[in-house]
Amino acid sequence: MDNNQVPLKISIEQSKLLGNALRIKIISLLLNKPRTAKQVSDQLGNSPGNVHYHIKKLYEGGLIELVETKEVGGIIEKYYKAKSKWFNSGVIIDPALNEDFNSTFSDSLSLRLFLKEEEREEFIEDVKNLLEKWVNNSDTRELSKAQEYAIGFKLVASETEKGD
Repeated sequence: MDNNQVPLKISIEQSKLLGNALRIKIISLLLNKPRTAKQVSDQLGNSPGNVHYHIKKLYEGGLIELVETKEVGGIIEKYYKAKSKWFNSGVIIDPALNEDFNSTFSDSLSLRLFLKEEEREEFIEDVKNLLEKWVNNSDTRELSKAQEYAIGFKLVASETEKGD
């Protein structure tokens, strides 16, 4: 399996860094090809200073890695790559997903399914593909016309564990 597909186990502090749509978009751009902050900002149509700030936070938090440095015309270019596209802290900690978060919009969906183990894995993969589609479709060039949304996904077996 591709390392980008394997969820990286992260701390709660690291997961807090992912509570920002721009950082998620940056990670998606750093998945398959190392890029500089300037290259990312050009691709996103966002200010270099803003993108550099978020890349620095992601790097300091251990979610992206520095894979290469090049000196070009006296300037050191730093190339970063994402460690994974999926992260798992074991809990959903985005404060916007808390029940008491006073949001301008909220919608909840819930249902129950009967799934065999292989169907469960296929379902999770389908959800990941759907989320990735929307991350890739989001346009950071017109942020004044967009609102950031938080989404959490939790699939739970309805049967409780025995022996607790």
